[in-house]
Amino acid sequence: MGIAEASPTTLAPLLLRNLATSLFVFADKSLINLAKKYKILQIIHALIISSFLFFLRLLPSLFPSIHSVSDDRYPLKPPKGGSYGTGGIGSGSGDLGVSRALTQLLSIISHVPVSSRKYEVVRSLAEKLIDENHWEGIEELREVNRVVLSAAFDRTIGLIEAGMIERGFCQEDNDGGDGGGGGSLGGPVEFGLGRVVRAVRLLGESACSRFGREKEVGNQSGSSVEKLAAEMLWLAQKMASCGYWNEVCGRWASAAQLGRLSLSAEPRLQASLVKVAVFLFKQCREMGKDEDGEESEKQQQMQTKLKMLISWLPLLCRGSNGTDAPILSIGERRELELGLEEMIGTLQQDEQEQVLALWLHNFTYSSLSDWPNLHASYARWYSASRKLLIDRDQ
Repeated sequence: MGIAEASPTTLAPLLLRNLATSLFVFADKSLINLAKKYKILQIIHALIISSFLFFLRLLPSLFPSIHSVSDDRYPLKPPKGGSYGTGGIGSGSGDLGVSRALTQLLSIISHVPVSSRKYEVVRSLAEKLIDENHWEGIEELREVNRVVLSAAFDRTIGLIEAGMIERGFCQEDNDGGDGGGGGSLGGPVEFGLGRVVRAVRLLGESACSRFGREKEVGNQSGSSVEKLAAEMLWLAQKMASCGYWNEVCGRWASAAQLGRLSLSAEPRLQASLVKVAVFLFKQCREMGKDEDGEESEKQQQMQTKLKMLISWLPLLCRGSNGTDAPILSIGERRELELGLEEMIGTLQQDEQEQVLALWLHNFTYSSLSDWPNLHASYARWYSASRKLLIDRDQ
């Protein structure tokens, strides 16, 4: 769905096309200057452009995977065969198209711009169908909600990641440290490759504008990553209201790459992602409190809490101020701090060290925010660690 899922086989033709376009742009600039002086060169120049455009048209037929990547990233047309990839529920005739129809609505929502008068119509219809499925009290319909909403949530994460990468955000720490999730986690090779990809992208965009073509990535029919982030909050809220907060928390906790990319994002996008993180931290706080739950389930929930803290605590430290106004009120900040302290307190001692070391780095190096304040948790962890050391030596 997103660019992150494309295989090397499908990416190779795209890179070849971008590279050929970039080389042509550089060569074309020199030829234009000479063509102004000599008539014969103007004819040659026109012939070369025509041949190059023919080559670009021929390239997709030589590599059909180009079409598959493009169609997968922008699923504005209904998929062939009537299946919308809902994990099996929507692929057959048993649900009479319920999951396929809902999947199509959610896909359209992510591509229709908010400025369109049809946006609210489609979103209201999707919300109405989701609520009806939930309140019917029929397990099959609730399962449709779970699978379709989970797939839409994952797809939105992928679209946001792809959009952020295309806009030049990279997984590097502006402060030069590793950040425990905010640094250049891919290493120098990945960062160097990222710069090359961004350079090719910019050259490709200039070529596209020269030939009068519309930019593919970043437009997505007028949508933006900020819009997608707002829709992701809506999807998270719908999943939680349907009782699937455990699943949505697990999926958000696993979105570590998005958490790293968010550290270098624009303030407005950071604000949108902070809202999602805050909402899901509140949901995650209650995980593992069910005394009747199985031990294996409780262990899994503890791991989700750990992953959630590692993936999204750095963003809270660095992107919680907002642009025009604070994202959270004083009361909301204090409530979330207490929730974070409670979550950290349920972890093992070595896991607490991992989370608090991550917090200390990002909290210290963030020049724009002094929240969340987890000094009390740090002091409790240190006292407990010191006590363990003393008891061991006695």
